[in-house]
Amino acid sequence: MNYSAPIAWPFSVIPEAGDATLLVVGDTNVLGRDDAATAFARVQATFDSADGVIGQMEGMLTTPSEDPEAPDIPFKSWWRHSEMHVAKGLKTAGFSAVACASNVAYPGQACVDTAVACRNAGLPMAGVGENEAAARAPALFLLGSTKIGLLSYTSVFHPNIMPAGPRRPGCATIRAHTGWTPGRRVLEMPGDKPEVSTWVDTDELMQFRSDVRAARAQCDTLIVSCHWGISSSPETQQYQREIARAAANEGVDLIFGHHPHVIQGVEFIGDMPVFYSLGNFAFDGQKMRNRHLEGLVLRLLVRSGRIADIAIVPARRGEENLVELLDPSVGYGASVMAHLSELCANFGTRVQTRGADAAVTGALT
Repeated sequence: MNYSAPIAWPFSVIPEAGDATLLVVGDTNVLGRDDAATAFARVQATFDSADGVIGQMEGMLTTPSEDPEAPDIPFKSWWRHSEMHVAKGLKTAGFSAVACASNVAYPGQACVDTAVACRNAGLPMAGVGENEAAARAPALFLLGSTKIGLLSYTSVFHPNIMPAGPRRPGCATIRAHTGWTPGRRVLEMPGDKPEVSTWVDTDELMQFRSDVRAARAQCDTLIVSCHWGISSSPETQQYQREIARAAANEGVDLIFGHHPHVIQGVEFIGDMPVFYSLGNFAFDGQKMRNRHLEGLVLRLLVRSGRIADIAIVPARRGEENLVELLDPSVGYGASVMAHLSELCANFGTRVQTRGADAAVTGALT
């Protein structure tokens, strides 16, 4: 299949009357483009065929610094924020809402600027804002006759300077902690690697559950976006699974994750699917050029307020750094899906290719 062709992707499940479709994408960074919508040129027909698109907007929308001695983020000297007009470009391309909480949601004024830019573009957003209440509020939008809610959080952040407060701009967080236990053979074998454990901060997990309950009352379908995990690692951490279980217990319909910039596995907690990391989608940032090119795109089929089907299509940035969709049954697309299958085996789930897309089946036992 010519995945570069300007045609809508032929998903295997055809919507019925009254159904709506929503595309979900991973880390998306649009930078240095006069027209932000051009970042999606090779997937625009697929965007147009869906009723909506959501994803993780990796980066704040503000006026980037032009002074190399005063970078946008002091502790990431190579990072450059995106321009405020990107919000309009995302809206034009077909985005219905964006998740914004991340470890580059800094400084506070950039979070405020991002909220303003999205508001002015008519693009609902979640995860950052003028204060904690704004950052933790859901982005709400209609998908056909279904009201969708989107919550956004990061567990990857500098704890003293990035979280939003009652009167401080910033991002919505779910803090996690790390502990180390000496390796079981360390007395016998000096230098044995320690065992690493992680767990969620009790107070922030309680706040998250409260946020979910409040959002659940405002929408038909609730999706949670989580910036978590370890950069470049396909391994899921304990705290990620702890957050996912709390979300499932509060009635969340789906979680999609990001930050590792690579794909992680998929788990079902009851009926709730958790895509621990979708990897990268469109990404203009210089550090990702020719690096971490792959990701997953989801197409949710929503029927009577419930997710009735989830189609998975692999994606990869190609020529001109433009993201393209891949046939999951052949070539590079098949290799991406084989890797996903290996990761899913850790969760007792199985990837099944079905024509031009794939699905994940299975559940915890």
